[in-house]
Formats: sequence, C-alpha cells, structure tokens
Amino acid sequence: MALVHMEVRAVAARLPGHVHLDDLVSAGMAALVTAARSFDESYGVPFARFAARRIKGALLDELRSADWATRSLRARVRARDTAQDELAAKLGRMPSALETATEMGIELAELERMQADLHQSVVLRLDQLTVEAGSDAVLPSVNDTPEAAIVERERQAYLRDAVHALPERLRVVVEGCFFQDRPFKEIAEELGVTESRISQIRAEALNMLRDGMNSQLDPDMVSPVRAGGVVARRREAYYAAIAGRSSYGARLSMPAGHGVSVERSA
Repeated sequence: MALVHMEVRAVAARLPGHVHLDDLVSAGMAALVTAARSFDESYGVPFARFAARRIKGALLDELRSADWATRSLRARVRARDTAQDELAAKLGRMPSALETATEMGIELAELERMQADLHQSVVLRLDQLTVEAGSDAVLPSVNDTPEAAIVERERQAYLRDAVHALPERLRVVVEGCFFQDRPFKEIAEELGVTESRISQIRAEALNMLRDGMNSQLDPDMVSPVRAGGVVARRREAYYAAIAGRSSYGARLSMPAGHGVSVERSA
C-alpha cells in the first residue's frame, strides 16, 4: 500500500487541480490487488518491482480518463511541435510564436488560444508515452540527484565516524540517548553520575559532533577555541581521529539513507 502512495506522490507534483488524488489512489490500489493476484515468483523479479509497473500503468490510465484535451487539440499540438522542430533546425534557435504560427499557416491569436486550451488540460504528454519509454520518461523523479546522493553518503559517513571517535563517556551517552533510547537514569547509574550531569555530557557531545563534522565538511563553521590550549589540542586530536577513520572511497560506498550504525561498548 505504501508503494501506491509513493507512486501517486510522484505524479502529483505536475497535475492540475481538477485531478483528484483520491481517484489515483483508488486506481493504484485496484492495480495493487490485481498485481498480488497475478504475481508469480517464477518471474524472477521482486513483487515491489512487478507491482510498481502495474500501478504506474493504472495511474496513467486514470490520468488519460481525466485529460480534458480533445484529440483534435492533441493533433494540433503535435503539428505545432513539428513546426517548431523544423524551424529550429533551419534557424539554429528556437522560433518565436509568430514564426511558428506562420509556419503552421495560422494566425498568432489561434496559436495562443491553442496553447491556452492545452494549459487547461493535463500537462503530461500521455500521447507521447511508448512502451519502450515508459512512465519514467515524463513523471517527476523523487530521487536525489547523483550529486546530492554523494553529499548525503559522505555526511552520514562522517557522522558515523564522529560518533565512534568521541571520548568514551561522551560516546556512551550519545549511543544511549539517540541509538538505544535509554533513559537518563539508566545511563547515569552506569556511569556513576547524576542525571543532570548526563544532560551536560549530552550537550557537550552534540557540540563536539557538530564541530567534528564541520571540520571535515565546512571548516569555517567550526566553533573557535583558544589556540594552544588544552581544549584546542583535544579538539584537533578529535578532528584528526574522524579524518582517519575511513577513506574517501569507503565513505562514498555507504548507501545514502543507510544511517549511523553504532555498537554499544562493553
């Protein structure tokens, strides 16, 4: 069911207001049921991939039924596109609206009316879909760009390394609070301190984590400390430990969204 909602959200970004998402969800759910009934493991594909194709097809069928554009309008739009392509090849640039209208043998006002009519219909060029291209050619992508995926993998890897490089007491508190969901009282008893001290340690650890990640990703954002002091030396050692925990290749090989895996120390 989550797959249906994901596919509907992917389509929704480019839909006009007259298309009701509830109708798309219903069509997707019906396709999901059909896919579940006809799925055969011998196909050699995961059910999610098999069902996704059925769901996308059902959504496109539903969109076609909601498309307000007539066949004659779609034919004129294709004629406009052909004229624009031919003019662009001749002129070496995109033609103006007047040049396009002249090439089509119509008045500029008629071309403008046609474009206004088209904007009132579903903007997806469903008539251009082919089996080979599939819906992925026109539906918006909800995935990160390759650059964003690399940045996210590196950020998560540095966070993982920054947690592991924390001093032991700070690391125990971070692991307990954020990864093991342990109450302050339990962590305080383990470390032999008060709960208020655990709160202080957590705040200190979060500051170190922030500066530790910034030391690798954005050094200008690192909090300043007195040069040559004990705190400065400790921070520099901490930053060096983060930098040395994993290689660039290892950080990028970590899948985006993998999260931070922290094992509790004995």
